[in-house]
Amino acid sequence: MQSLPLSLFLILESFHLAASAVDQFTFDGFAGGGNLKLDGTAVVTPDGLLMLTNGTTLLKGHAFYPSPLRFHEATKGGGSSPVRSLSTAFVFGIVSEYADLSSPGLAFVVAKSGDFSTALQSQYMGLANARNNGNASNHFLAVELDTIVNAEFGDMSDNHVGIDVDGLASVAADNAGYYDDRTGAFRNMSLLNRTAARVWVDFDARASLVNVTMAPLEVPKPKTPLLSAAVNLSAVIEDEAYVGFSSSTGVVASRHYVLAWSFKMDGPAPSLNVSKLPALPVTIAVRTPSNILKILLPIASATLVSAMAIAVFMIHRRRRKYAELKEDWEVAFGPHRFSYKDLFHATDGFSDERLLGLGGFGRVYKGVLPVSRVEIAVKKVSHESRQGIK
Repeated sequence: MQSLPLSLFLILESFHLAASAVDQFTFDGFAGGGNLKLDGTAVVTPDGLLMLTNGTTLLKGHAFYPSPLRFHEATKGGGSSPVRSLSTAFVFGIVSEYADLSSPGLAFVVAKSGDFSTALQSQYMGLANARNNGNASNHFLAVELDTIVNAEFGDMSDNHVGIDVDGLASVAADNAGYYDDRTGAFRNMSLLNRTAARVWVDFDARASLVNVTMAPLEVPKPKTPLLSAAVNLSAVIEDEAYVGFSSSTGVVASRHYVLAWSFKMDGPAPSLNVSKLPALPVTIAVRTPSNILKILLPIASATLVSAMAIAVFMIHRRRRKYAELKEDWEVAFGPHRFSYKDLFHATDGFSDERLLGLGGFGRVYKGVLPVSRVEIAVKKVSHESRQGIK
């Protein structure tokens, strides 16, 4: 094989180092496509919004920076250094079909692979499936903004933020909100108020600590993070990793948006110019129960309960009408017996017109069996007479 000229080799090597040296970027909106790696329902809208889900139920969408980032610097000896720190900031918004009900939310993801084809939608947020959820082989760190309570994952509420490692059971979670720098008070935030909000995710490699902070769009980054968790990122990411977003829908139609995004290795994420961001569209009609529905539902419920009560009463009455009393003397005569219902119909309800005679301990009636049409005589024993039982 002919060797490459030294100059060409140096050019190619320099290109490789430059390509792998990308460690920060900023998207103040995604106009022009944003040069992202998209799959599933994820698209960039004409006005520059990254839309992860399009309102279709039970689907998933992903958006990743197109090339992997190096999380371990190469050393002179050929090995790799400890994992690097990272910082990211993004603006998101969720638009749901209903005012207070949504599909699962969205998540910022750092993952060994950008291929989540085997992941499930709904509660798995396009990150895992029922078989591999929680497995160390998944190799991802995620910060979820979740609007569904999934008991199998130990979710605390339908409006929470969580730090996930290799699965959807969060290692740390808290209700969505922020701490006011002026008063120190906790301020609740709704993930479903159809307004944009900001999130910051910072990983300190020296402390192996992940901090998550959020705030309304008009509020600067609070000094106190919403949650913190110790994470051994070296065990999750071995060398290179993809960064991006994942989202999915359940049975409720929702749209999950990212309006802006910045990222940096070994330093704070670049500031986002929120004044340039496109408006978050409310493209799904928000449904609330109508006044007519509020009136008719209680009436319909009461009517249904009354109808069920009447049905139970009629069934109980019918059973009592044809109830049979088995007495001790019947046991000796074996299993062959006629039901009281059949004898009742055979004698026209033990009518006086079928009466054949009166005995000392009961009345005898003429009857015709309904199927065989055999004529029979039926003695209806009086339970007040002890002689009959003898």
